[in-house]
Amino acid sequence: MRYVVGGDFLLNPILLRGFSGSVHLVLLLILFISWVCKKIRINKTEGQKQSVRITRNGWSEEKVVTLLDLVIKTLAWLVLSVFLHTQFFNSGASKFPVALRVWWGFFFSISCYSLAVDFVYYKKHRALPVQFWVSDIVCSTSGLFFCFVGFLGKKEGENALLQEPLLNGSAGNVIESKKSSGGKTVTPYSSASFLSVLTFSWMGTLIAAGSKKTLDLEDVPQLASIDSVRSAFPILRNKVESDCESSSKVTTYVLVKALIFTVWKEILLSAFLVLAYTLALYVGPYLIDTFVQYLNGHREFKNEGYFLVSTFFIAKLVECLAQRHRFFKVQQAGFRARAALVAMIYNKSLSLACQSKQSHTSGEIINFMTVDAERIGDFSWYMHDPWMLLLRVGLALAILYKNLGLASLATFVATVIVMLANVPLGKLQEKFQEKLMASKDQRMKSTSEILRNMRILKLQGWEMKFLSKIVELRNTEAGWLRRYMYTSAMTTFVFWIAPTFVSVVTFGACILLGIPLESGKMLSALATFRILQQPIYDLPDTISMIAQTKVSLDRIASFLRLHDLQPDAIQKLPRGTSDTAIEIVDGNFAWDVTSPNPTLKDINLRVSHGMRVAVCGTVGSGKSSLISSILGEMPKISGAIMLSGTKAYVAQSPWIQSGKIEENILFGKEMDRERYEKVLEACALKKDLEILSFGDQTVIGERGINLSGGQKQRIQIARALYQDADIYLFDDPFSAVDAHTGSHLFKECLLGLLGTKTVVYVTHQVEFLPSADLILVMKNGRITQAGKYDDILNSGSDFMELVGAHKEALLVLDSVETHSGSGKSNINEEVDGIGDAKKVLKDEKTAVGQNGKADDVGGPKGQLVQEEEREKGKVGFSVYWKYITTAYGGALVPFILLAQVFFQLLQIGSNYWMAWATPVSSNVPPPVGGSTLLIVYVALAIGSSFCILSRALLLVPAGYKTATILFNKMHFCLLRAPMSFFDSTPSGRILNRASTDQSAVDLDIPFQVGTFAFSIIQLLGIIAVMSQVAWQQYYIPAARELARLIGVCKAPVIQHFAETISGSTTIRSFDQESRFRDTNMKLIDGYSRPKFHSSGAMEWLCIQLDMLSLITFASSLVFLISVPVGAIDPSVAGLAVTYGLNLNMIQAWVIRNLCNLENKIISVERILQYTSLPSEPPLVIESARPEADGHWPSHGKVDICDLKVRYAPHMPLVLRGLTCTFPGGKKTGIVGRTGSGKSTLIQTLFRIVEPAGGHIFIDDINISSIGLHDLRSRLSIIPQDPTMFEGTIRSNLDALEEHTDEQIWEALDKCQLGEEVRKKEGKLDSAVNENGENWSVGQRQLVCLGRVLLKKSTVLVLDEATASVDTATDNLIQQTLRQHFFDSTVITIAHRVTSVLGSDMVLLLDHGLIEEYDTPTKLLENKSSSFAKLVAEYSVRSNSSYETSRTLDAGPHH
Repeated sequence: MRYVVGGDFLLNPILLRGFSGSVHLVLLLILFISWVCKKIRINKTEGQKQSVRITRNGWSEEKVVTLLDLVIKTLAWLVLSVFLHTQFFNSGASKFPVALRVWWGFFFSISCYSLAVDFVYYKKHRALPVQFWVSDIVCSTSGLFFCFVGFLGKKEGENALLQEPLLNGSAGNVIESKKSSGGKTVTPYSSASFLSVLTFSWMGTLIAAGSKKTLDLEDVPQLASIDSVRSAFPILRNKVESDCESSSKVTTYVLVKALIFTVWKEILLSAFLVLAYTLALYVGPYLIDTFVQYLNGHREFKNEGYFLVSTFFIAKLVECLAQRHRFFKVQQAGFRARAALVAMIYNKSLSLACQSKQSHTSGEIINFMTVDAERIGDFSWYMHDPWMLLLRVGLALAILYKNLGLASLATFVATVIVMLANVPLGKLQEKFQEKLMASKDQRMKSTSEILRNMRILKLQGWEMKFLSKIVELRNTEAGWLRRYMYTSAMTTFVFWIAPTFVSVVTFGACILLGIPLESGKMLSALATFRILQQPIYDLPDTISMIAQTKVSLDRIASFLRLHDLQPDAIQKLPRGTSDTAIEIVDGNFAWDVTSPNPTLKDINLRVSHGMRVAVCGTVGSGKSSLISSILGEMPKISGAIMLSGTKAYVAQSPWIQSGKIEENILFGKEMDRERYEKVLEACALKKDLEILSFGDQTVIGERGINLSGGQKQRIQIARALYQDADIYLFDDPFSAVDAHTGSHLFKECLLGLLGTKTVVYVTHQVEFLPSADLILVMKNGRITQAGKYDDILNSGSDFMELVGAHKEALLVLDSVETHSGSGKSNINEEVDGIGDAKKVLKDEKTAVGQNGKADDVGGPKGQLVQEEEREKGKVGFSVYWKYITTAYGGALVPFILLAQVFFQLLQIGSNYWMAWATPVSSNVPPPVGGSTLLIVYVALAIGSSFCILSRALLLVPAGYKTATILFNKMHFCLLRAPMSFFDSTPSGRILNRASTDQSAVDLDIPFQVGTFAFSIIQLLGIIAVMSQVAWQQYYIPAARELARLIGVCKAPVIQHFAETISGSTTIRSFDQESRFRDTNMKLIDGYSRPKFHSSGAMEWLCIQLDMLSLITFASSLVFLISVPVGAIDPSVAGLAVTYGLNLNMIQAWVIRNLCNLENKIISVERILQYTSLPSEPPLVIESARPEADGHWPSHGKVDICDLKVRYAPHMPLVLRGLTCTFPGGKKTGIVGRTGSGKSTLIQTLFRIVEPAGGHIFIDDINISSIGLHDLRSRLSIIPQDPTMFEGTIRSNLDALEEHTDEQIWEALDKCQLGEEVRKKEGKLDSAVNENGENWSVGQRQLVCLGRVLLKKSTVLVLDEATASVDTATDNLIQQTLRQHFFDSTVITIAHRVTSVLGSDMVLLLDHGLIEEYDTPTKLLENKSSSFAKLVAEYSVRSNSSYETSRTLDAGPHH
């Protein structure tokens, strides 16, 4: 038909098409020129447009013009959208460019004109091709929309705030206000419109923000309340509780039911989406045969082509949307389930009974949270797979039956065979997975123990021994890992060859049954097999995931079944109802309920309100157990306990949370300034806070690392005092502080602030006993004596022993006895003394300023614990490169890629062969015979399966080797890192890398890198990837930062969890469980926030890409039906369509893999961060080894010259220029107030801290010039906190295995533990639990003494070693040391003045400077010396306890 009639050319649709096309060409040129100008790189070649040659192959000119118009339009709009994305949105202009708006107006008018022409034309001729109508209507509506956007709508709208201020500096304050509110805004998802939810455009603002700046946690909005753990957790908890009467009956089944109940809405919705997706998926294969016939010229009805195209299009659209929303929904369900589970595990660990806790170490409990709950959350991806698989197989068989008849039975059999092949593999995988998890638990347990005790390991020079222990555990784990990976590789192999195997069987059956193979039916079958491949390929994943999830659910359920504390162990009476505060009647208690003899036997005790009760006894007599039983921590076997009023507790070993000092003291209470100041004063903390650069706002490192022992203890006491409870329980709190502070605390706290309260205190110091209203003497778990000081002194032997030991210690003080008369004035002096000290400190500060040594006072100050380091911006290519080349220098990589390329080529080859070699319809003779057809196909199939096998087998060793190398590197660097690194890095961060990140490197990344490479290679067949580069660049920054934030937000959850486990007793005793649960929920939500938005961003990107590939697909179909019959071979066109059907799947797969890889490779990045930690100086310097015969140091003379020390470059100096000499073979005592630098001096001697200036010489060798091992192995130390490691007695005494059993027994006998160990079944091999929990603190101290006796060094350091033992044990230790170290240099840091009186020299430190250094006798002669004052005050305190008068307690009581 010819359209041009006379002068009607203005009303000619075809001419209009030509005009419109050329106008679009002009637009293309304009865009192109503007882009070139932007780049200012004009390449002449680029400007020349290709000329179009028109071949007349049954094509009319109209056809050509129309098609060209369509193509140019599509191109122009694509280029325009890319231009807008890349150039304009990032330029920050507020309106669209003028030219663009003019063009939009112009476009709109042309489109409207064309539409009008269509009407006129149709009226005249009663005929107009459908495509004209469609194209003009679409153009007019879109033109209208663009005009609206360009002229009415400004580009700002909702993004205004995000886009303007971020781009121009002056609006900084707007950003600030945004930043504070960023955390407050609720996610736009909760209030998004239907359309916004459908297209994920609610993510737009966040992604836009991410493409302009590095996202921080403040930028990520809060979760909607429905997704918060606060709404999910109660549902889960109530469901579990309603399904089983007691917590000890939680089964896996109950847990699963409760989890499903928690997220049933998401599960139902996603199930519906899965159904829609699966049905839409099969529309393509079902219609391909019809389509090929249509191209072959076989038409059923008018416009059939357009009908086919629109059906394809709608099916694809449904498939895309359903797939995206299903993924988002299942992830949402996963996040909710995970959050609720973590909260549940946390709450359980807060209420665990002590014996339950011993069966699970803290490392294991943390694993339940980080690994198991995480895995259950991830299972949501797989939950619909089992039934979806059946549905897919059913539909596939139906389509095959329609196309191939009976041969589809063969397909069914083949599919079943392939699936069955997987069962044994799946079983193996589950077994290996279990073993892998168990061995991982072991390793994590060891790692966390090592991190806790890093300081001791370094002091003893044992770190390499323990590294080898971890590496050994890792080797076991790696063995299982390797088996697991090889099994996975085999499953992968089985499933890549599945579609090929199935198609060979099917086509073989067709040939045998004589069913004619036509290319349309054949292509339909091939497309069906390809869709079948996905679920079969996912089946092993699903099976192993079901297995892993079941293991995790079992583990969590068994943890939830553990026994809780007995809730009814204590009867709590309300305040004021009885005059008794604590009463125990016939109490029997045991830590281990099953053991025949209880720990505490026949306890009867009644304490009235306001009484002070002291508990004393030898090491291991059950003093701490008595306190535990009153707290309700210790299982009650029989008897009754009553408590009236609230309680506060101070533990023996301080538990301090990481956070500000102020937060630790307030511990959840409101700030009451007056009370707070009083408490600080009573705990003598004022002075310490003045020294710290941030006062009470100083952030304490994990477990209070940047505080001295005494400071931690005093903060802990302050926490208890601030609570204002009725009953106070103190478990030997005065042992870790020096005498001076000890008596101050006793007087100010126990006798002062707590004068009217009920106080029970355990103590070793006899001088604190006389002021008690009741003294309980304990021995072997019984109360052997009870009464007032004077009454029991005369009545029994146990108490006499304790006091006698104390008297012995006091005999040394005879020289000062004369001062005891003026007891009162001394005490007042002491209080003034504290005042003076403050004045001195102030003067000293000003003095320092004048001396020009202002560096440590006015210098830059910084907190010790720094923010967790998080790489910003793009993951460097170097990370990928390092990862790829770690194993075998990357030699395996090219082979892996080659195998994949060949696989791809053979696959395409075999499909092309089938398309080419089968006839289009039954009336065309086939080009080759049936047998040839099949033989070639089988040959190609076998070739491709071999490629896959070799790929799988090469990938495993590469991935495994890399994981192992990275692991060893990281752990080596960790153990060689200086102590300052551990002080400033919370162990949660390190453990996170050792567990989560290492897991990713072990299991995910090799497959991720592999899969990514493979999917890219697949895409090379499908080049549509080029056009999404613009979106990629726009999306990736936001996604990557969200992924990094996920990593950073996980550590606080772990750390808070670990802290809670270690401090659960304290938390419970203050009744603060609910506050800690609340914090935990906040942290869980903080972790879910970036996760939720990260998955939203992912789907946002995928939906954009899906739409893109959809348009590409639809336009290619339109092109194919517009081409005249015979221009293109129908079977090849059909092949193209089968590949096109897969386009968006593969494209999404590539992008998903790329993003997953980006996200997971961050684990490698985080591990690599730790492989380049600064290392300590070398362990051994060959050129500077002290005499090889091992006699250095022979005299043990220690010279200190102008020693200056600071803990970190940004911290003030702690030691400010010490010079002195400790004579060889003599005993030197170091005394000084808490925080004066005593422990720091010792750490410098062991080079835990390197001096900032000055030197230390031992026997004239500069200790900084020799290797650390040579130094530390020649010195001995009994540290402040006695530490034991999990293992045996033998491994605890002799970690390096250098000594014989005889020597070990000898050492045990010397330190009075021999008989204790002989009692145990295992003797030297009897077990020691984590942290030595099954030994009392005193016994642990004796073990540390045993280590020293075994090592026998010339220089021995005692760091407040006698702090946690009673006087008798103390004397025993002193005696042992005098006996065995009479000719060694012994340096003692003492709190009890008596322990340094026997020294040859005394060094008194004050604020990092030497105040006095002389022999004790000389210092005592000079009455004004600080040392003399200390001693006088100590003897007053002690003597008053003998003179029956109770001087200290003279004040009115109650």
